[in-house]
Formats: sequence, structure tokens, C-alpha cells
Amino acid sequence: MSVSYAVGLPNVGEFGNPSVLIELGVAAEEHGWDGVYLWDHLLYGDWPVASPTVAVSALAARTTRIRLGVLMVALPRRRVQVVARETASLDVLSGGRLVFGAGLGSRDSEYSDFGEDPSLPARAARLDDGLSQLVSLWSRWEPAPVQQPRIPIWCPGTWPGRVGFRRAVRWDGAMPTFRSGRDVPVAEFAEVTRFLAAQRGSLDGFDIVLEGRTEPGSVGLVPSYVDAGMTWWVEAMGWWRGGIAEARTRIAAGPPRI
Repeated sequence: MSVSYAVGLPNVGEFGNPSVLIELGVAAEEHGWDGVYLWDHLLYGDWPVASPTVAVSALAARTTRIRLGVLMVALPRRRVQVVARETASLDVLSGGRLVFGAGLGSRDSEYSDFGEDPSLPARAARLDDGLSQLVSLWSRWEPAPVQQPRIPIWCPGTWPGRVGFRRAVRWDGAMPTFRSGRDVPVAEFAEVTRFLAAQRGSLDGFDIVLEGRTEPGSVGLVPSYVDAGMTWWVEAMGWWRGGIAEARTRIAAGPPRI
């Protein structure tokens, strides 16, 4: 099974500067990574926050090869019609390199501070409705996305919960997170891939994305995750990992290719 390697970048704190995100994203392409995926936050305490849509747009114009996207867009707090225009335009601008990740959002304040219902049932209903509307708008509007039948849609899930994964199997990929944290036991990850396979009947054409950490020159557990069904490895960058300086160093060392 083939696997692709991406850099995962926060859009908050010292990473909450679009110029920094562009610098790191361009470096990722130059050093052999296959993708760059950004977080989506509107508020993060009193930290700076950069617009991931603006940053991905600039990266689409500054790169030629890497896949790009936001993991995960908090679609329930966005206007679907605006997202449809933005994403179709981004897919055209990038030459068909966009991935659309969509989730509930992890911070209640990004809803409640603006008078929106932060309850999980309300967000889940808006997410499911929004994804259906999004695909419909992509098929009706011009310019249409380059990728057909649609821009790939990935959805998250938190294991051992099942709800997010049941949503993901209706689309094109799943990005599991785990209550056990980032250092995920291979056996636990394999449980997820077996569940997804059982729900779909087949994992053909379906991406399974895992975020984690490797050291330069080491593949860590990546080969074992690939054997268990992983198709994308996202190297997690952030303030907890030495910040921007460490991100530059790790990106320059290249992906943990098997």
C-alpha cells in the first residue's frame, strides 16, 4: 500500500502569522513532502490566529505539487455557499490539489461567542446538512472544481467513539484521533481501520489519515501504521514541539519515507 506524507501546521500562537505558514508550506514542497494541512481556528484564547483559507490560497499560488487543505474546517460555523465558492476556486487555483476536511470544531467558544448554538447535536446536524449542500453546489456552479466527481472530503472521528467514523465512510477519507493521545498503539489504530472497512465493505479509494511525530532520520511506527491501512501520515508541528524553529528543522529533514 502506498502512503503519502504531509506537514500539519497550527494556525494559532506563533504559527498564527500567514507569512510563517507560507514559508513553512513552501519549504515542505521543496523538501519532498506530499502535502501541507492547516488547522482551522477562529479564536484560541488571546493568541494570534491566521485565516487558514487565506494561507492555503497563498500556498496554492506558491506551490505546484503538494496537496493542500484545512484539517478540519469547522463547517457548522461557516456559510456553506461561501465555502463552496472558496473551495471550488482553490481547487482551480491549485490545479486540483485541494483536500476538504470537515468536522464539528473543537472549541465551543468559536460558536457561543458569536451567538451560535455550541451543542454537539446542533453542530452535527449542521455538518451533515452542510456537506450535502456543499457537494450539490460544487456540481451546479462555475467554475467547477478540477477534481471530479468532487474534491475529496475527509472527516474526523475520535476513537473509541463511532459516530464520526460512520459519517466519514460516506465520503472519501477518515482522520482518527484517539483519547490515548498522539502516540497511538498500532493495535488501536488497526481497530479503526477494521471498523471502517466493515462499514464501507472496502477501503479501496478511501484515505485513512494519521497525525503523529517522527524524528529526523527515523520512520518510527509509520511502516506498522501503513500495514494497518494508513494512507496519509501527517507530521504534527506546533508550539509543544519546539515551535517554528523546530518546524523548520523537521521539514528540512524530509518525510519519514519507508
